[in-house]
Amino acid sequence: MRLFSDTLLDWYDANGRDLPWRRTRDPYAIWLSEIILQQTRIAQGRSYWERFLQTYPDVQALAAAQEDDVLRLWQGLGYYSRARNLLTAARQIAAQGRFPDTLAGIRALKGVGDYTAAAIASFAFGIPAAVVDGNVYRVLARHFGIPTPVGSTAAKKEFTALAQSLLPPDRPGDFNQAMMDFGATLCTPASPACARCPLADSCAALATGRVDSLPVREKGAAVQERRFDYVYVRFHGRTAIRRRGTGDIWAGLYEPLVCDPGSGGSRGKLLKKGVKHQLTHRTLIVDFYLWEPAEEPALPEGWSWIEEAELDRYAKPRLFELLLEALPK
Repeated sequence: MRLFSDTLLDWYDANGRDLPWRRTRDPYAIWLSEIILQQTRIAQGRSYWERFLQTYPDVQALAAAQEDDVLRLWQGLGYYSRARNLLTAARQIAAQGRFPDTLAGIRALKGVGDYTAAAIASFAFGIPAAVVDGNVYRVLARHFGIPTPVGSTAAKKEFTALAQSLLPPDRPGDFNQAMMDFGATLCTPASPACARCPLADSCAALATGRVDSLPVREKGAAVQERRFDYVYVRFHGRTAIRRRGTGDIWAGLYEPLVCDPGSGGSRGKLLKKGVKHQLTHRTLIVDFYLWEPAEEPALPEGWSWIEEAELDRYAKPRLFELLLEALPK
């Protein structure tokens, strides 16, 4: 076990990625990075992390922010519940007077699960808590030849216990970073670099020809398809939008007029047909329209007029941005 950990740390010391949130022990900056990167690639998330720190340099500043401002700064990252949870957690921290410095205290923050809590605790405070994410599952399943399907309750318990047993108490944060970097850059899902792997000699999957079949994955939920029309209404320099409610995707964000395919009512000019927008468990297929009525139309309940020049003030899902990009110049 110690050989595995030492070898991995040696590899990390020579090959670890240089990321700005790794150059600080500030729990606020580390927490921001972890929330942003939950469902976001590092290349995209880095600029958002920098903008959040510039706009809200400490947790008190973020706690005092308006939700609309936070959502607008988050725009483009998707999974907007993360932004709302971020604001709620910032207010929790501000009310406590300081960032929590225990695993349980960090775990109690809104939007922070087991993985994120362990990451923040180990990176910011040196607490020996092992992280377990997709990279860790893959590295451990392959190296130790574990057939338990990931995603199951049994797998979470088994892999967490194994990762914790491998964690060197003197460098828990570095070990967690090493596991993530190793899985992201060397022991990748497809075409792993086994020929360059420092753990190749002890890898059970490589020895038994199971690199491509480990980790074992449970069958995922079926992806549902949803169709609707986006209608951009333009009347004397104004357009119609509404704020989405809770209980569905993009809660709290603004959208144009939405119509069911085949329903009555004006649509105007078709700009794009069959625009596909992929979410985690849902595929959206949307037709884009521009409607420029001669007389002011009555809007459906919930929609209201705003000046087109004011659109940038409103947080919007990426799909609405795609509609705006399709509008004639």
